[in-house]
Amino acid sequence: MRWALVKVCVAVTTMVVVAFAVPLGLVIKEMARDRAFSNAERQAAAIAPALSITTDRDELERVVASAGSDAQMAVHIPAADGKPTVEIGEQRAVGKDIAMTRRLGRASTAEVPGGSALLQPVALSSGKIAVIEVYVPEAEVSNGVGTAWAVLAAVGVALIIGSVAVADRLGVRMVQPAQRLAESAHELGEGKLGSRVPEEGPTELRQAAVAFNSMADQVVQLLANERELAADLSHRLRTPLTVLRLNAASLGDGPAAEQTRAAVEQLEREVDTIIRTAREAKPQTAAIGVGAGCDASEVVRERMDFWSALAEDEGRKVRVAGVDRPCRIPVARADLAAALDALLGNVFRHTPEGTAFAVDVHNAEDAVIVLVSDAGAGIVDPEAAMARGRGSGNDGSTGLGLDIVRRLAESTGGDVRIGSSVLGGTEVRIWIQLDGRAPLRTGHRGTVRRRKRTASVR
Repeated sequence: MRWALVKVCVAVTTMVVVAFAVPLGLVIKEMARDRAFSNAERQAAAIAPALSITTDRDELERVVASAGSDAQMAVHIPAADGKPTVEIGEQRAVGKDIAMTRRLGRASTAEVPGGSALLQPVALSSGKIAVIEVYVPEAEVSNGVGTAWAVLAAVGVALIIGSVAVADRLGVRMVQPAQRLAESAHELGEGKLGSRVPEEGPTELRQAAVAFNSMADQVVQLLANERELAADLSHRLRTPLTVLRLNAASLGDGPAAEQTRAAVEQLEREVDTIIRTAREAKPQTAAIGVGAGCDASEVVRERMDFWSALAEDEGRKVRVAGVDRPCRIPVARADLAAALDALLGNVFRHTPEGTAFAVDVHNAEDAVIVLVSDAGAGIVDPEAAMARGRGSGNDGSTGLGLDIVRRLAESTGGDVRIGSSVLGGTEVRIWIQLDGRAPLRTGHRGTVRRRKRTASVR
């Protein structure tokens, strides 16, 4: 906006300067020409009285010399009463121009080498017409024109520079409030909820600042209400969790009892985490630093140990591949575990008992791919399943599980795709970027492709 305003002012000022300076320069040039020829006419008028009295060469030469312009003046007297033609001074005009002036009987100008000549007719006592020629050099015609044009150009440049300075100051007054508004909007988007805009500047920008500050206050209030609501709802789960923990303690010994007690303890930890996070005054927006993250293979093995026991109870065949060596990813351990639990929980929730499933981990050059596939009936509408909060329409489905997985992948610059698995059911592919670059594009099974290069899966 600032530079646009400066450009507009430069264009307008330039047009105004040109509109006034060019005609004024032409007027100055014409005035200089008129001045030069007026001086020539005065010189010719000083000689005319002497011509009306005498045509004697010596007398006329003295008159021309006394006028002080003998080098630029010539007198042409035609022959009359037996007297020869008299030519005084240097003739510069051609004879036909002199003859034309004598015949017309009025003053005229003629172009001569180095300038112009003023031809002034004078009537003699003999009835003949003499012609006074006054030479006007080109330098005299343009005398002072260059200086005047230089002054006009300097004034025009000064006006343009002044308009740029004024436009820049006006632009700063308009742009700075807009920049502060944009910076505050970015800060608010990054989670700095205390960011506000000074209510100053032009009227429109002050109104925008007032609206932004009001919106920010409402956002803070809404987030506070949401945190309180999430904390209250999570706190209500403590009562049924207490009952579950007491009942689990009375189950005795055995694998099933240990798994139940472990699940209850994990559920209590998750509820406590939700309550603590909801009560925090600031959102967690810090990025994962260098060296942070987790070993994807270790997390997959740990979660599959839990789900494999349930799969054995339901007669499901389980296959795990690609977890025999470390696979570091820039994702928090709890986040990856939550994403895996969401996908595997969907397998147990939405496929009949006895349905096989598999988890594969592929370590590519710049990404890690986690594949969760099953032999169920598949997902009819993958796009609807990926939409946050829609769910499948079945009991117990909130539609948030796949959204958790998607947000985990996108936090690294990756992506999530739903397709058909080799087992005949659904396959969820999670691309976790290791370098934070643009999302990968799907290729054939077992490869990861970028726009310009291909990374084979190891």
